[in-house]
Amino acid sequence: MAEWLYEAGIGEARAALVESGRIVQARIERPGGLRVGSVFEARLVERVAAGLSRVEGDAGAAVIDRVPPGVTEGARLRVEVVREALPEPGRIKLAKVVASDAEVADGPDLLARCQASGVPVRTLRPHEPDALEAAGWSEVLDEALSGEIAFAGGALRLSPTPAMTLFDVDGPGAVPALAVAAATAAAEAIVRHDIGGSIGIDFPTVTGKAERLAVAETIDAVLPQPFERTALNGFGFLQIVRPRPRASLPELLRDDRVAVEALALIRQIERTPQPVPPFHAAPPRVIAWLKARPDLIAALSRSTGVPISFA
Repeated sequence: MAEWLYEAGIGEARAALVESGRIVQARIERPGGLRVGSVFEARLVERVAAGLSRVEGDAGAAVIDRVPPGVTEGARLRVEVVREALPEPGRIKLAKVVASDAEVADGPDLLARCQASGVPVRTLRPHEPDALEAAGWSEVLDEALSGEIAFAGGALRLSPTPAMTLFDVDGPGAVPALAVAAATAAAEAIVRHDIGGSIGIDFPTVTGKAERLAVAETIDAVLPQPFERTALNGFGFLQIVRPRPRASLPELLRDDRVAVEALALIRQIERTPQPVPPFHAAPPRVIAWLKARPDLIAALSRSTGVPISFA
């Protein structure tokens, strides 16, 4: 039976939808920022005739495509978040909002979204066996960070870019069978890593019309709606467009690899059987990241019952 495994970790919440003992969806949410569905009062700080105008509220800044008529710079308006902020190399793409008449409210957090799926949710505790790890949590994170995704008969290379997320297919054997297997693996990876927006898959060149159709039909069968796609062209390229309400798991993790390392260390210490040692070694970059966030060290000390320090 499928179930969500949810962990309210220190510094980030983690969730995995597990079916038949393996992770089919992996999600991480870190505190701060504007969540999809949040409604808040904002001030229009920049209005442009063509393009994205800018608003600011107590919760942060965002861009808006269509400003209601009569709203001038400096005026207040109520907005709803339709896309969260997206990390890109060298910058952050601001959250996107639309004008709204809804009541001011916070958008659903990761736990609420898991509960709303209708699938049972099991909350994990640090003193319990590590159900996330048993389902393959580390392997999924390695996929997101390295981009290397193996499947029976071949491998995918996942590469997020500001324009689109790309999958490159590689493997031996007959091209039509490899392409169909790769289509299944790519569609599953898109769901597992919560990849949205524009997605390109570069298959080995599939020459026959029936063989190309089989690849496209495999995408349709495995990838849940909503999405749009092109046909597989003669050069072996197929493009998919999906909603993109938030950053994918690879985008989130690759944006700050030191944070990934530091939060993994916190999780490891929190799960250490008693008595937990008070002193822990870590690379200088991780120590600097943690010392800049004393609230996380304090939370770890409370959780373990030991005054934790790093060296």
